[in-house]
Amino acid sequence: MSDRHEAHPAPPSLRMAASLVVLRERVSGMEVLLLRRAVRASDFSSDAYVFPGGVVDAADRLGHVVCDALDDATASQRLQLPEGGLDYYVAAMRECFEETGVLFANDGSGAPVDERRLGIMRGEREALHEGRVDIASLCHSFDVQLAAQRLHYLSHWVTPLGLAKRFDTRFFLAMLPEGQQVEVDQIETAAHRWMRPRYALTHADQLRLLPPTRKLLQWLEGMGTREQAIAAAAALKGIPRIQPRLASGKRGHWPVTPDEPAWAELTLTDPHEQGTGSYEIVPGRVVTLMPGMLRLTAPNPGMMTGPGTNTYLVGGGSDNAWAVIDPGPDDPAHIDAILGAARGPVRQIFVTHTHRDHSPGARLLKARTGATTYGMRARHDEGQDIAFVPDVTLADGDAVTLPDGRILRAIHTPGHATNHLCYALEGAKLVFTGDHVMQGSTVVINPPDGHMATYLASLEKLAALAPEWLAPGHGFVMDQPAQRIARLIAHRLARESRALDALAQTGPATIETLIPMVYADVPVSRHAVARRSLQAHLEKLAEDGLASVSADGRWRRHAGAATRN
Repeated sequence: MSDRHEAHPAPPSLRMAASLVVLRERVSGMEVLLLRRAVRASDFSSDAYVFPGGVVDAADRLGHVVCDALDDATASQRLQLPEGGLDYYVAAMRECFEETGVLFANDGSGAPVDERRLGIMRGEREALHEGRVDIASLCHSFDVQLAAQRLHYLSHWVTPLGLAKRFDTRFFLAMLPEGQQVEVDQIETAAHRWMRPRYALTHADQLRLLPPTRKLLQWLEGMGTREQAIAAAAALKGIPRIQPRLASGKRGHWPVTPDEPAWAELTLTDPHEQGTGSYEIVPGRVVTLMPGMLRLTAPNPGMMTGPGTNTYLVGGGSDNAWAVIDPGPDDPAHIDAILGAARGPVRQIFVTHTHRDHSPGARLLKARTGATTYGMRARHDEGQDIAFVPDVTLADGDAVTLPDGRILRAIHTPGHATNHLCYALEGAKLVFTGDHVMQGSTVVINPPDGHMATYLASLEKLAALAPEWLAPGHGFVMDQPAQRIARLIAHRLARESRALDALAQTGPATIETLIPMVYADVPVSRHAVARRSLQAHLEKLAEDGLASVSADGRWRRHAGAATRN
């Protein structure tokens, strides 16, 4: 992006900018233009593949008079600005022309700019880049008008705090003008490539795709064709402003976007956006989530546990005493880590349920501390820690005073496990959810201890409490519980509907026959786990009178059973 004087007032170091996502169609499908930035030591986007674009120049406002069919009032309304919206359209087209030689323009008669005239205009790109000529004067000299109506406003991104160069960038979408070819300027742009969105995403790390580029490529991939992409962009309304947060992890310092797993937790761990948070969960690392609330993840990552089982510590206070929630698996090293994180007496141990990645550590921790244990005993043997016998058996609604004086209230949430408890930390509007709600994946419902209808009812029960934060047994802390729970319920009902549809298509069928149909969107490697939840779905359908199973294990849909929406 060229460092020109910006046209609008802005906070220090925040530069108004525009970028243009250019598409073309080939026999193989839709392709998008990406430019490789020249290598510059101080530039975060150095050597990255990006869309054409740059800073809005004060002279871009002069370009209003050479734009056809779009005025500033309409452009500003689209960009949700009081004025100057058309500046961004002009900047996007000017920067695209400077960097690639592609010009979105027509001649005085409304026809595409002829090849000879375009060739001569391309000879003025360096002067345009250096500010010796402005885009309006250039267009007047060659009797052309900028085709702003071909651009569709697509997205709005702001560079995270903490970077030396920050941009407030509006992204637009357009089709490559017919007959034009890309000729990069070799000044700010080292090379260009036309790529299928899927190819670019597959090679995202190699191409150093920055978050806006990556997210817009994902959007394009979801569109499938250029016609669908253009139509979808033209229909967009109320485009939100997205400002990622910097955090640390395996990529080093990197921007995290609102749709990524760590986003909500970063608002707690790094509220002033200093880049001190992390976008990955590292077993053994102590994370301060709130004053008097820590998380320590056990070193048991896997398909069922994600990055590992979360252990939470709540307390501190005047005597630095703590309560521990879900001490995790039978792992002496993890118990040592819990005690090291507490740096004070552990007085209470709470268990959400007795699956073996959550409760066995309670015995080791109790032996080391003498703490009182709380929870429910296992009610089934399969996959359970049947040796866990709490000192205090909790029932729904029971309240326990913690060492620091706060109240932890038990919420009986069966479904994933009959003895599953969530714990609400009163005053913090936060619920520790164990495996009832996990971050990043759905919960396996495994009969007979798991029960689908009960699980859905427990989700509704948790939503009715209206918490603001969910601290799961696996993954990051989550915000917007109501929306997340609603999506979980919708997902389960959609899966149930798929099961009914599959039964309608196949007639009587075994679970093995149904799995690849109902879970066609799930990798085959996970179908053995999915089988358990499918069993639970089918049993719920039977309870609802919509299906039944024969003695030989074949499920059939009942006549008149309607698909669930």
